[in-house]
Amino acid sequence: MSVLSFSRSAAAPVLAIALATTLAACSMGGGGGTSIALAPGLSARMDQPNTSLDRAQAVGMVNAYRATQGLPALAPDSGLDGTAQALVNQYALTGVAPKTPGGVTMKLSAGYATFAETFSGWRNNPADAAGMTANATKAGVAAAFNADSSYGVYWVLVLGN
Repeated sequence: MSVLSFSRSAAAPVLAIALATTLAACSMGGGGGTSIALAPGLSARMDQPNTSLDRAQAVGMVNAYRATQGLPALAPDSGLDGTAQALVNQYALTGVAPKTPGGVTMKLSAGYATFAETFSGWRNNPADAAGMTANATKAGVAAAFNADSSYGVYWVLVLGN
């Protein structure tokens, strides 16, 4: 195993390029014949057995979008992950969008099998895109699958401080 060490100032451009590539891979419409493979955690289908969301990669994709808007990165937060998981479980069970808890911004989605698809939906909807640029410092994200529901896979992104 190789471990790379970068100073914070050296890592920022490398991270920005990697995240911009990830965003480009998720752009809709395209038209060119070349595709860029997404990280497995972003393209894993949440409607398949034994799959789990790579929350760090998901927040990284949101952070790449925020960087294109000149905004600081969000820190992944296990407490907000727990909040997102409780909300998405409720959403998947009832099919009714949960109410946004106080003090956070919440983005919901249903029917997309992968986080990359979900993110593209949010990015391409002006209200959802604005939500991903909320004044926040931390993020939590979760998915839930309910085979007996209308949409199958449900998603929640929670941003807070």
